[in-house]
Amino acid sequence: MNHHKKRLSQAMCFILLFGIVSLFSDMTHEGATSIRGAYLTLLGASAGTIGFISGLGELIGYSMRYVFGRLADKTRKYWGMTIIGYLLDILAVPALALVGGEYGWLWACMLLVIQRMGKAIKKPSKDTIMSFAASQEGIGKSFGIQEVLDQIGAFLGPVLLYVVMLFKTEGSTFQIYSTCFAILAIPGAITIILLLITKLKFPNPENFEPSPKEYVPFKMKKEFVLYIAGISLFAFGFMDYSLIIMHISRTYTDLAVGLAETSSLVNSGTLPLLYAGAMLVDAVAALFFGLLYDKKGVKALIWSTVISAPFVVLIFAADSVPMVLLGVALWGVGMGAQESILKAAVTTMVPKTSRATGYGIFEFSFGVFWFLGSWLLGTLYDISIPAMIVISMAAQLAAIPLYISSAKLHANKSLPEHS
Repeated sequence: MNHHKKRLSQAMCFILLFGIVSLFSDMTHEGATSIRGAYLTLLGASAGTIGFISGLGELIGYSMRYVFGRLADKTRKYWGMTIIGYLLDILAVPALALVGGEYGWLWACMLLVIQRMGKAIKKPSKDTIMSFAASQEGIGKSFGIQEVLDQIGAFLGPVLLYVVMLFKTEGSTFQIYSTCFAILAIPGAITIILLLITKLKFPNPENFEPSPKEYVPFKMKKEFVLYIAGISLFAFGFMDYSLIIMHISRTYTDLAVGLAETSSLVNSGTLPLLYAGAMLVDAVAALFFGLLYDKKGVKALIWSTVISAPFVVLIFAADSVPMVLLGVALWGVGMGAQESILKAAVTTMVPKTSRATGYGIFEFSFGVFWFLGSWLLGTLYDISIPAMIVISMAAQLAAIPLYISSAKLHANKSLPEHS
């Protein structure tokens, strides 16, 4: 054996281990996401209810992140909050297998909100713990690696359920779905076990990053405000996947009746695989733009926005399957870039002592605008698709000047000051 090989640093071991925790965790809830809407409908929830609960869940999930971010910075109990959040987040998924009966949909909706709450508790603390290690290994690269592992889980989850459904053909549709949620307890349990192992191995991840000489109170710097304004516009224009999948299933499964070629490519059986494909594009884009961020800073965001913004035209205005597939791929690029770069930029702009608060503010603003945008774009979809396309693209592209000003301010601050 050659002992001169460069060993992985402790920080990188931590990033990879934490990434594998994310992989199993994503397998659990992205698996659930791929069939959740259909399951709620089976339980008797109306489309309006499903839309409202999904929106409310996201809103609670994002708005509470600011509160839990502040709490994490105050108490410095990053690990404790990460673990509590993961437990709620993970347990709420297989519990969906147990709901049934007359008010089943109500219980299912409550579990969805609990799951979102778990995410809200863990997210700022988890990102903060990650940022300590990331500061040693290239911030963009580290969050990119984390996102790749995340997305592998997001890909495997729906595929696992696809396989379960292939084999479990007996029983009612409801029983088949219940079985799917119950099976998700397996990756769920693995998540929790790996999380506890990670905590045992790395009890103090804050030691990865040297602490600032003096305590820096959290101030909303101008560059951070501009950055938050930019990502909020981007979130407002960037569309939720549920709207995309609804449009594709409506348009192409109707057309497919007459077109043999279309029906083989896009039909209700292949819809989960379409999402899985978008998740793979997301993974590659996350790593690419993460590495680009380490070289170019916030400028990487400008490129990713320009590349992904046209997805809405390709999906909703073109009526050919190849264009739609390209549109879904560009949507995946937008998702991947925002996952790696957006987190990396917060790490760069916010001091160590108040970073969970910074993440909380970022997640809160992003989530609220994502919710409002999805609501507006969904409403416009029924009224005027051209108007929806224009607003979606305009909002995403309007974020670019804000990114540029934020990057300029940040660059000027980083220059040595002359006294």
